[in-house]
Amino acid sequence: MKFYKYHGLGNDYIVMNPAETGRDLAPDELKVICHRNYGVGSDGILWGPTPSDKGQYGLQIFNPDGSEAEKSGNGLRIFSKYLFDHGFVSDKPFELETLGGQVRARVHPDGKMIDVEMGRVSFDSTIIPVDGPERQVINEKIMVKDHEFTFCAASIGNPHCVIPCEDISEEMAYTFGPHLEVDPRFLNRTNVQFLKVLDKNNIQIEIWERGAGYTLASGSSSSAAAAVAHKLGLCDNQITVHMPGGQLKITIGDDYAIDMTGPVTRIAEGIIDEMALKQKV
Repeated sequence: MKFYKYHGLGNDYIVMNPAETGRDLAPDELKVICHRNYGVGSDGILWGPTPSDKGQYGLQIFNPDGSEAEKSGNGLRIFSKYLFDHGFVSDKPFELETLGGQVRARVHPDGKMIDVEMGRVSFDSTIIPVDGPERQVINEKIMVKDHEFTFCAASIGNPHCVIPCEDISEEMAYTFGPHLEVDPRFLNRTNVQFLKVLDKNNIQIEIWERGAGYTLASGSSSSAAAAVAHKLGLCDNQITVHMPGGQLKITIGDDYAIDMTGPVTRIAEGIIDEMALKQKV
């Protein structure tokens, strides 16, 4: 099966075109492909283009555990770059449809930078979703491993738990992220961001992704964390998000509509042997 591998700030994805694979992939096969020892290795699989009633191109996004994600900012940029590289689109804006909603994207003429209109961030508990009465989930308390955090929850088509901190670290994401991801108040699990505000236009985040684990960068996480920082009055509406893998530019509209700009790098393309797909991992 043909595959194409890209990364956005170290957050790597495999693109697989259903027209080239000739069949769907089972969850166990998705797990093998993403495995870094038994497969190609990636933070997820971008399955497309698929038929779409709303956008020009449909896209399914799968996590390394075989589950389907609603949206991924880096994934959307990577898939846009794939479409550009293979002549599906030019440097004009185009529409993509995901499980988490429709977005508009544009690849810069040099093919290195991609803009994505990510959609509108919501803090509504019924949309995210978060257990309990309908409310804006802002500055609530949560206990994890005998440690109390204050968090805000948000959705940009997928769920996020943003925890502002004075200091953040990779160790913090590994220690608390897995427990926060599956906390029962998050009805569809959640992505987790530990947020440090640097100044009015810069934030730093460490990320634990739902279904993927620790990641070097995330576009939807950047969008959610920037929106929370703005909502709390800690940042203006033009924010650079600093992550271990690099930086993304986020612009926040009056209605919390998010515009994201960042790079994508093509890594490789190749063939996955059918024998590999028969492994259990």
